[in-house]
Amino acid sequence: MPLRQIEVVIPKEGKDAIDKLLEEEYVYDFWQDGSELHKGYLIKVLVDANQTEAFLDKAEELLGNLEKYRLVMLAVEATLPRIESEEDQENNNTEKKDPENPWDKPLQGVRVSREELYSDIADGVSLSGVYLMMVVLSTIVAALGLLRDNTAVVIGAMVIAPLLAPNVGLALSVSLADLKLGLKSLKTGFSGLSLALFLSVVMGLFVNVGDSSTQILLRTEVHYSDIALALASGSAGVLAYTLGMSAAVIGVMVAVALLPPLVAAGLLFGDGQFEPGLFALLLLMINIICVNLAATTTFMIQGIRPRSWYESKKAERANKFSLAFWLLLLLMLTILIYYFG
Repeated sequence: MPLRQIEVVIPKEGKDAIDKLLEEEYVYDFWQDGSELHKGYLIKVLVDANQTEAFLDKAEELLGNLEKYRLVMLAVEATLPRIESEEDQENNNTEKKDPENPWDKPLQGVRVSREELYSDIADGVSLSGVYLMMVVLSTIVAALGLLRDNTAVVIGAMVIAPLLAPNVGLALSVSLADLKLGLKSLKTGFSGLSLALFLSVVMGLFVNVGDSSTQILLRTEVHYSDIALALASGSAGVLAYTLGMSAAVIGVMVAVALLPPLVAAGLLFGDGQFEPGLFALLLLMINIICVNLAATTTFMIQGIRPRSWYESKKAERANKFSLAFWLLLLLMLTILIYYFG
């Protein structure tokens, strides 16, 4: 069972509040170290990873009026003696029963907390020198893979996946009604797309793209199946984020739909092949729309929402507007596929 250790630093006047917090049923164990602090307490709490969001919300409710307090969450790799969930204990203490239907269990119980998710994604949408360098390197790798018709090299560019985080960050900003995160994601995403397109156009000016590369030709053909691919890969990538999977796995699942068509379009534009370049750009636009649509929908199904009632109402309106916006764009591009595909 996944666990989290939450370290709570509170002033002395917060002792009653923390006592109430430790009485919650999802707290498996806790211990206090008062010797390290002269003006307060350090409490270490062991919580089920699926219940950390409820714990943090309750902590903010009880401790929010204190002037100085801090919660730090750490992943627990292992613990002895082992802690079994209630479901495991019931299975051990009762006779064999009919297997449960896994679809009866809500998705909300199998994800990391809102704060963990926000921290992971917010770090990836910073417009930093490292991010721009990752865009440059992944663009070069993708361009070489496309030009050499080497699938393995193209996959290498997918694993780097610098364009994923801004798209997921945009969807998360809608789910949390966080305008600051949304603007930051848009700025970073636009910068990454622009830089990758510029570099690939420059490379297209100096190389003979031709029409012999299957990897490039595949990005100039737009079909309805590409919509399903982008929706599926977007949902898979967001689910991977919410389950705390590694960035490399996420990159393989989602970057396949973003970077290769962008670089292919730039190479074709640089080589003067504007018509196939426009089709590659159309594929990129469809993929971006589908990834954002899938991400927003997946966050809604996962129950990602702000803590307060007021912010939840704002997020609900933002989600409806976002879904309508992406669906409208997708419909327009689907019509283009019908006429020009």
